[in-house]
Amino acid sequence: MQTPKLRLQARCCLNQKGTILGLDLQNCSLKDPGPNFHQAYTAIIIDLQANPLKKDLANAFRGFTQLQTLLLPKDVNCPGDIGAWSTITTYVDKQTCQGQRNLCNSTGDPEMCPENGLCTSDGPGLWKCLCADGFHGYRCMRQGSFSLIVFFGILGSTTLSISILLWATQRRKAKAS
Repeated sequence: MQTPKLRLQARCCLNQKGTILGLDLQNCSLKDPGPNFHQAYTAIIIDLQANPLKKDLANAFRGFTQLQTLLLPKDVNCPGDIGAWSTITTYVDKQTCQGQRNLCNSTGDPEMCPENGLCTSDGPGLWKCLCADGFHGYRCMRQGSFSLIVFFGILGSTTLSISILLWATQRRKAKAS
């Protein structure tokens, strides 16, 4: 069924802007979602039932923060397991994962991210830390901004020095022969 705001294109349900809202990949003989699967990160519902999928799909759904319903084959666990979903229902031939939870709000662990970091959801059962404004680096401990000029200056001068050294050594060998 199509509505004026949604349209079907192949196995995708798209909004007026062309953003994927639903994806029907049932019975496609998929062993894994594939390298371009991450392009559907805006999907709210994905149907992968009746596929011979690998058991661990956790990283396949990295970035799928809007996903609310996931249909999987019965023998494949919901990514993130029970902690990542409000409801997991197992049927005879499929498993339904519904209501993705935000782990940043539910764990109560204040040390998930450092003092200068902010926890954000990164898909079912996944989270990441974003550095607060003015902080960067490992565990958001460095204040200020990352100096691109210094980084590329050192990288460029090192590359140039090694190139000159290699050119000079190869030039000596060319003159000797």
